[in-house]
Amino acid sequence: MSATITVALGDRSYPILIEAGLLARAADHLAPLARGRTMAIVTDRNVLPHCQALRAALGVAGIRTEAIVLEPGEKTKSWDQLAALCDRLLDLGVERGDHVIALGGGVIGDLVGFACAILKRGCRFVQIPTTLLAQVDSSVGGKTAINTRAGKNLIGAFHQPAMVLIDPSVLDTLPVREVRAGYAEVVKYGLIDDPAFFAWCETHGTDLIAGNPAARDHAIAHAVAAKARIVAADEHETNGTRALLNLGHTFGHALEAVAGFSQALIHGEGVAAGCALAFAFSAAQGICPRADSERVAAHWRDVGLPDGLAAAGIAATGATLVEHMRHDKKMAAGTLPFLLAHGIGKTYLDKTVDLDVVEAFLDAQPR
Repeated sequence: MSATITVALGDRSYPILIEAGLLARAADHLAPLARGRTMAIVTDRNVLPHCQALRAALGVAGIRTEAIVLEPGEKTKSWDQLAALCDRLLDLGVERGDHVIALGGGVIGDLVGFACAILKRGCRFVQIPTTLLAQVDSSVGGKTAINTRAGKNLIGAFHQPAMVLIDPSVLDTLPVREVRAGYAEVVKYGLIDDPAFFAWCETHGTDLIAGNPAARDHAIAHAVAAKARIVAADEHETNGTRALLNLGHTFGHALEAVAGFSQALIHGEGVAAGCALAFAFSAAQGICPRADSERVAAHWRDVGLPDGLAAAGIAATGATLVEHMRHDKKMAAGTLPFLLAHGIGKTYLDKTVDLDVVEAFLDAQPR
């Protein structure tokens, strides 16, 4: 299967190419962007085999490359690593018209995108995502950021890539935990506004996680098309449409913060638990059928993802979790918008949620 999906943003529109084996043929698409200059490839230690393969393929096409290899994990999205990366790119002589390649998961894509947003007041970059989570979510849409002590993704910029190259076959080397975590972002699109796709996930999710190519390709293309449509409608999250993509993230980011942004709870696992909590909170408020909330939780259990605080290993109090939420970048005039649901496929933005009610709800959850 191959597909090309366009993020329609006028003169900043860009293509997302999806095709198995695309990494080996990347030179076909990158050669016009190289302009005869050396291309910097930023990756992490876990992705080195793919980096070596990409450099070899580009070398055959006469494209010179330099690799910058970082440590994997959320802690790489930091001030120190951002400064070090910018210094390294400047040492390599990167110009505004150059294209830096972000080869890796969401951490690499977020960090490289932000570095390119600020380097010489903006240079170009290409996303080549190597995790399911990055392929279906973070590589598309131009959100770039680093983490701080106050919370996740609080320092960043909107900076769209010039191109996204998605090779589903690279997922064959991904640990199953990472595939499962990325799958949470796949399901999110069904929960937002596509109940038929959620039903598809209930039937095919286990096969997708097990590596079934047909299920994997269908899910990636469907999710990317959904995100491209939403980003085109609300690039800078100003009219509420793009905010729907944050389903599960307000709760999930608080869980990740309590876990120290560590391997104890990786991002997709936090999103799964966050989605379950968003639906459970909606049901507790009487705005969502309890059966829908239970259906969401049951699907997470079926595929091995956390369906709440206990399964996520979070024992923090409601007050602690809510305090992390107060640092959320979506906070406005003391109010934190929440993504809640009237049912599966009926997510909406609620700006009237009382955080004291959220705290009491979280305290009542099993630990």
